[in-house]
Amino acid sequence: MFGSFPEDALSEFYSAYAERLSKEDMPCNKPRPTGAGDDKSHQVKACYDGAPEGGKLIKFGSKGVKGSPKKEGESEAHKARREAWKARHQKNIDKGPSSAAYWANKWKWAEENKW
Repeated sequence: MFGSFPEDALSEFYSAYAERLSKEDMPCNKPRPTGAGDDKSHQVKACYDGAPEGGKLIKFGSKGVKGSPKKEGESEAHKARREAWKARHQKNIDKGPSSAAYWANKWKWAEENKW
């Protein structure tokens, strides 16, 4: 054979593969985490006026990036970080649900915690 793989690596691969849904099986406008092999952290099937039939699959968010805690004890540094991100991406957020920045703003950078 080609060698052996650690058991945990194989189980991680199979669990990530099993979690993947086809675009047709995903509910509209409900973000969910991506699989282990993706560079992005979340994906959503965006359904909006003018979207392709069956919705548009949008992947957003950098995997592994620590976000702002979005809790009552939020530091000024985290608040400034969130505001800077929103200011930097505002023109893409304004494009609406057809853009990844819109979903990242709504899901990952929102004022309240979605989890």
